Amino acid sequence: MKFEQYHIADGIKTSISKLGYKKPTDIQFKSIPPVLRGEDVLAISQTGTGKTAAFAIPVLHILQERKITGRQDGVKCLVMAPTHELALQIESVFKTLGKHTSVSSFCIHGGVDQEPQIKQLNEGVDILIATPGRMFDLVSQGALNLKRVEVLVLDEADHMLDLGFVKDIRDLMRHIPKKRQTLFFSATINEKIKKLAYSLVTNPIRIQISPKDPVARNIEHAVAFIEMDDKRFFLEALIKDNSEKKILVFVRTKIRAERVKKALKRVDILADSIHSDKLQEERSRTMDNFRKGELKILIATDVSARGIDIENVEFVVNYDLPETLENYVHRVGRTGRGSQKGQAVSFCSSQEKELLEIIEKNLGKAIQRMEISKKDYKYTLESTEDKSHDWRSLIEEEEEYQRRKKKRKSRS
Repeated sequence: MKFEQYHIADGIKTSISKLGYKKPTDIQFKSIPPVLRGEDVLAISQTGTGKTAAFAIPVLHILQERKITGRQDGVKCLVMAPTHELALQIESVFKTLGKHTSVSSFCIHGGVDQEPQIKQLNEGVDILIATPGRMFDLVSQGALNLKRVEVLVLDEADHMLDLGFVKDIRDLMRHIPKKRQTLFFSATINEKIKKLAYSLVTNPIRIQISPKDPVARNIEHAVAFIEMDDKRFFLEALIKDNSEKKILVFVRTKIRAERVKKALKRVDILADSIHSDKLQEERSRTMDNFRKGELKILIATDVSARGIDIENVEFVVNYDLPETLENYVHRVGRTGRGSQKGQAVSFCSSQEKELLEIIEKNLGKAIQRMEISKKDYKYTLESTEDKSHDWRSLIEEEEEYQRRKKKRKSRS
């Protein structure tokens, strides 16, 4: 079935056509009809399969139809997202798909001045995309009324639970009508997610697109055994061998992100980092530069990973192994989006082999090994342009990072 055959507003079809989409993905094909019928939906699907459009298309149509027939003003659809980046990405999808409709979309999140957000809310918003912290701030101030919400969407619900938002989600129920349509979208599901989902939905249509391999078929992913202190040299070599490619590097902590960035700077590789210690203005600027290709190397933590939906990310590097299969799937899923092909490699040190075993056990199979001979390993270490291997330079790096962190906090 093609998009042009769906009973959705012409304006939405125009936007879909301009994007070049002709046929829905599996999750879109199975989700759009029940959402249009007004049913609650619990949808589980791999990252990169078009989940956002799976709820954005029918929600835009529903609200467009209701707007034509006349209705009261106020937020009619609330979309909850765990991170700033994901919230902004969802807003972008709604605005793009809804460009030729009269439905308005707006995103609120922390880290920026709330006054412009309050002003926009007062002018009227149909679809509100929000992170929990800023949303509750505005509700408590009386600047945001959710009593007219007709559709609630929880996106990347598994990540919301990882970040401890379960209490926020339950508190939200006190501020929105009991009679509503609820759409619950997630890339993975476990007992905790299932319990929360079924407490929020009513007789839901359950949709699960879950092939045996949770990593998309168009992503080649492998693991390379590299000792912790040597990882920066192998990252340097990989980047120089793929100098024109857009590469996303994942690390475990904010401090690690800054260290890797500085290590690359020492060998004249331009990179930037994104994590929760950065001001929202900095994060937005970095993401925009990466999206436009002006920045080729982006270093990120897991917290920001879910919001990175960037076209043409050709390589993902797990500089540090993640602690769960879910995070592994989400990380490598930042490449190979849609029909594009992608590559991912994980650097595994001796200390991380236990993490690798856990990931492979839950994956149900071994990840392909990238064999590195002793000769090639030694050559990579000797070929680096980084000559500052001493402990003093590392200490100075850390002290400089802490100074900058304090300075940013004092400004905010």
